[in-house]
Amino acid sequence: MYVPPKASYREVLQDANAKGYAVGQFNLNGLEYLQSIVEVAEEEGSPVILGVSASSAKYFGMDYLTALANAAKLKATVPIILHLDHGPHFEFAVKAIHAGFDSVMYDGSEHPLDENIAVTKKIVDVAHALGISVEGEIGVIGGTEDEISVDEAHAMLAKVDESERFAKETGIDAIAPALGTAHGQYKEKPHIAFDRLEEIFKRTGTPVVLHGGSGVPEEDIKRAIALGVAKINVNTEIQMAFHEKVKAVIADNPKLYDSRKYLGPAREAIKEVIRQKIRLFGSNNRF
Repeated sequence: MYVPPKASYREVLQDANAKGYAVGQFNLNGLEYLQSIVEVAEEEGSPVILGVSASSAKYFGMDYLTALANAAKLKATVPIILHLDHGPHFEFAVKAIHAGFDSVMYDGSEHPLDENIAVTKKIVDVAHALGISVEGEIGVIGGTEDEISVDEAHAMLAKVDESERFAKETGIDAIAPALGTAHGQYKEKPHIAFDRLEEIFKRTGTPVVLHGGSGVPEEDIKRAIALGVAKINVNTEIQMAFHEKVKAVIADNPKLYDSRKYLGPAREAIKEVIRQKIRLFGSNNRF
């Protein structure tokens, strides 16, 4: 089977930093999500990152996910990047690399800094030898993501000095520092530490990733991009739009049993959320 060439996560994010936009990561939660993400990316001329959580990788199987992404890439004219999000440990990240993912994220933020650096560096060594990019996390991002839940009391902003050391000693291609955003739904307006963001980007020269992008005010998104954010993760808003449309269709047709009849409308519903985010991030008309 022909396997399309990999888009470079590193090069796409560097282009985003250089030209003042950010690339959206939209989580791949099923075939309908893949179709929506790629169709909108094509229509908008935008690079796009397909985020795969650890639980999704286990649920679908990495080989199936790689095959789906390759099928999309064969038809696409824009960069399509298959990315492991919040890889829980070294072995899982390496499994994704060998399965054919274009980039991987290792989340060692809950471990002491030295351990986080050591494991992240090991993953970078394996990945870079095969032309794969790596994202690393420092500081503790609050909220619920996949199988990880962090309450507000245990969330911790990334420290600038530690972020600089982390980036330099690991050789990561993108850094995801905890800056005040959170995974899941916000109860109130998030307060992003813009001063830390600006300093981390200046000190590391590494594209910054903003996790917990769902629900962040537009003016904060634009300011974050101007200060070095090159990738923004969005999942909750899309899942909610999908869920609401499925719920509405079934409420109107209680006897409906053909899943295509409610998954199809849900696919269309999330396209508009993705389109709005791509335009907000400024990644449209780039390819």
